[in-house]
Amino acid sequence: MAPHTLHNTLKLYTNADTFTLEPVHSDGSAATENVAIQRGSGEVRLNSPASKVSLGEEVMTIYGVLGFIRLLAGEYMIVITDRKKLGCLGEHDIYKIKDYKVLPLSRSNSVLTESQVGEEAAYLSLLHAHLQSGQFTLSYTYELTHTLQRQSGLKDDPRSIWERADERFFWNKRHQSKFIEHTKNNMDQDLSRFILPVVNGFAEIRSAEINKKPFTFALFSRRSRHRAGTRFFSRGVDTQGNVSNFNETEQIVIADAGVDGTASALPGGKIFLSHVQTRGSIPIYWSQINNIKYTPKLQILENPETEASFHKHFEIQKNFYGSQLVVNLINKTGYEGPMGVAFQNRIDALNDPKIKYHHFDFHHECSKMRWHRVSLLLDHFHEDLVAQKYFKAEISKDDVEKVDQEQTSIVRTNCMDCLDRTNVVQSVVSRWVLNRQLREIGILGADEKFENFEEFESLFRNVWADNADVVSSAYSGTGALKTDFTRTGNRTKAGALQDFQNSIVRYIKNNFMDGNRQDAYDLFLLYEVDPTGTYPLIDKRSLQIKALPAVILVSAVMTLGALIIPSDSMSTATILFASFWLALISYSFGFVVSNGGHYVNWPRLVPPTYLAAGKFEGSTPKVAPGNLKNE
Repeated sequence: MAPHTLHNTLKLYTNADTFTLEPVHSDGSAATENVAIQRGSGEVRLNSPASKVSLGEEVMTIYGVLGFIRLLAGEYMIVITDRKKLGCLGEHDIYKIKDYKVLPLSRSNSVLTESQVGEEAAYLSLLHAHLQSGQFTLSYTYELTHTLQRQSGLKDDPRSIWERADERFFWNKRHQSKFIEHTKNNMDQDLSRFILPVVNGFAEIRSAEINKKPFTFALFSRRSRHRAGTRFFSRGVDTQGNVSNFNETEQIVIADAGVDGTASALPGGKIFLSHVQTRGSIPIYWSQINNIKYTPKLQILENPETEASFHKHFEIQKNFYGSQLVVNLINKTGYEGPMGVAFQNRIDALNDPKIKYHHFDFHHECSKMRWHRVSLLLDHFHEDLVAQKYFKAEISKDDVEKVDQEQTSIVRTNCMDCLDRTNVVQSVVSRWVLNRQLREIGILGADEKFENFEEFESLFRNVWADNADVVSSAYSGTGALKTDFTRTGNRTKAGALQDFQNSIVRYIKNNFMDGNRQDAYDLFLLYEVDPTGTYPLIDKRSLQIKALPAVILVSAVMTLGALIIPSDSMSTATILFASFWLALISYSFGFVVSNGGHYVNWPRLVPPTYLAAGKFEGSTPKVAPGNLKNE
């Protein structure tokens, strides 16, 4: 357990001058510390003299402070007002955030101009959109930002939970800066027990049983806060080696020590098994710039930082996970082909013996419903996967740990979006590993596979399919494609129809809604609101540009009316009337298609650098630089 168990329930006292946080102890004992936040100045103080409950003071039970964010009217405090218990990992409770409140420190909006009141509402709308769309997980005793193997290496680290946290997955780290900086700058003001790291991603914990032997099965996907965003507005790598849509996925099994009937080194304890994989965008500079076409043209950007960024990415990977088994699932032909060539060339240039690269053309190899051929990947990397091993440890009731083995390398998988094909392959790798783990600890016999146990097989498939949907929704706006295979083991016509529907929804969201979703990510993770600056969320397109979609709609209605309403629909007047509206439709539609970039919902808070630099083809509108991302 970490050296500082966090406060899991708090009373929030609110009056005109302060917010006061006071821990609630499960044994009913009185609180020994509190945190007071001055609403006027934002000043924080540990163990400030408690204010007496007075008339007009509100009292609320909360389950942690997500953090603070500064908008036009000043700071807001985001608190967790409801949570759902997902399950237990050993003795540790894991929760999901169910509800929250955004509380202004300022007591009124009188500091805002009339126009800023509307602007503040727009910022708050983005903040709420982000908080409502994410899957946020927390624990007060378990270090969710870390895999079991990393936690094992931190056993003797005396630092508090927030200091030990893996900053890549500490989603609300920026918003905890008020408490963090106060703790760093005041030796007698340690707020560590109030600083709650929250992870964004997928989490599922299920009780299972095979051969009348119970165990816990868990799956976690941790989404990196670096280069976070939406499908077409966040691609490739940045100068720090971070890639878009990076997720670390850990599959965990917990069983009683000695479950196989043999003597245990730590009687009464638990066996912990863990296997980790990663996914992430191809680590070069590339983009698909939206122009309302179904498949925007792929552009590999010439950037002098490419070699250094590619190298940094894999150095980060090796530092965290060891040797790399890189699986590239994109097509070898068609528009994806050049990306495969560029990736291979960069791998060859590294010439690193700790990186093994395999290009598996998923759509070609598994065409005509031959999805069983994914197993060819297991054959290709069989010796490497055996040598990779997995983390295994026994932990006693007294928290004494005996590590039997560690995972020494990792499978890094990608397709174009690191969603659909990637999740299918990751689930196949995890299936192979899980069978080995369950045999080793005696839950399965030497020749058994869990596929033969229908109840657990269904559990495994559905948890991995749910993981696919959550990771996909965060990036693309819809659930994953190909989950019928993950859920059932077969590619079905119903699954193909569902994929078609999801593809249409993705097209609509990616072109006409994702700018706002990207703004919500950026506001939460990196954008600094400047009260004196120009409001960036205003639509500056000309009236003609904005009006054409409405013109098309009105023209279609008028044309339909001309064909239905008149008694003589073939009269000269009717034909001329309908022809006019059809011509207007044709002109307007042609203009919209040829100027598609003007109709894309672009992010405005942090526009992609290729827009600011003019690195695009066609009619994509140029956006003022503003605060730019590293690309």
